[in-house]
Amino acid sequence: MTECHGYAAKSADSPLEPFRFERRDVGDEDVRLDIAYCGICHSDVHMARNEWSSTPTTYPLVPGHEIAGRVSQVGKKVRKFKVGDLAGVGCLVDSCRRCPNCRRGLEQFCHAPATFTYNSMGKDGKPTYGGYSSAMVVDEAFALKIAAGLPLERVAPLLCAGITTYSPLKRHGVAKGSRVGVLGLGGLGHMAVKIAVAMGAEVTVLSGSKSKAPDAKRLGAHEFALTSDPAACQRLARRLDLIVDTVSAQHDLDVILNMLDVEGTLALVGASPKPLEFSAFSLIGGRRRLAGSLIGGLPETQEMLDFCAERKVLADVETIGVRDINAAYERLLKGDVRYRFSIDLKTLQP
Repeated sequence: MTECHGYAAKSADSPLEPFRFERRDVGDEDVRLDIAYCGICHSDVHMARNEWSSTPTTYPLVPGHEIAGRVSQVGKKVRKFKVGDLAGVGCLVDSCRRCPNCRRGLEQFCHAPATFTYNSMGKDGKPTYGGYSSAMVVDEAFALKIAAGLPLERVAPLLCAGITTYSPLKRHGVAKGSRVGVLGLGGLGHMAVKIAVAMGAEVTVLSGSKSKAPDAKRLGAHEFALTSDPAACQRLARRLDLIVDTVSAQHDLDVILNMLDVEGTLALVGASPKPLEFSAFSLIGGRRRLAGSLIGGLPETQEMLDFCAERKVLADVETIGVRDINAAYERLLKGDVRYRFSIDLKTLQP
């Protein structure tokens, strides 16, 4: 076993604090990754505060599933990586690899189920700890290649925010001329805008904050609409083919569904802790679809990283030190970040 140090939540109402723990030794098919940066996802806050009743938090919790760093050790059977390579780890660190979903490259829906990067139980019966830490050991199958020459602090958020938005855009056939709406302009939303624009879509940002309009344009959106403005919403009625909903709080789905054209799709990627309601007529009236999406499997995540590297699609980040994590959580809840916090793990003291 190898000692690591990180930042952990010890309870739902305590701040994150320094925490020492052990990673397994590097096995024959493992790589050790010295973590350079880890993004802060809204899920980290939900998990640290035990806000998802469907997924209770086990403490101590070391969050973080947007991990980028450099390989420092490889097992003797590893073929995918060598020491010195850049690599990333997203939301998954293992799966059964045998069930129908795993064979389809949908490891996130593993029947076993999947082993998540934190707040999960590994096959060794020990809890998984995430990327707010100095290093991690992972099977090479669950490590992802990062192209050389990219700023890792801006790549790290792609491992969750990037794949979470890339997956529904790809699955629902977004291409040149597609009319795409992005609801919410935060960590997920800004990546949805960038990726949809890179795919050739005509993008409309839907936001409850008028202050986001200049950023929407800067990020490449073609149009901005204030969701609290009835006239703006009416102008968008039956205008969009796909809306990616990134909002992680309760909100009115009916007004959003009515912006979809016939057979349009509203894809939920934001995870509200409380149930969402809508009228059946909002779907029936246009043969519309309400869909959900959860990250992506390993092949699609690698495809996303390659797509973003080729087109220079990277997250907009504010880099912080580990001592700023608790303050960053509070700022994230207020929407006070443009648009993802990225933790510099060099600031983590042994």
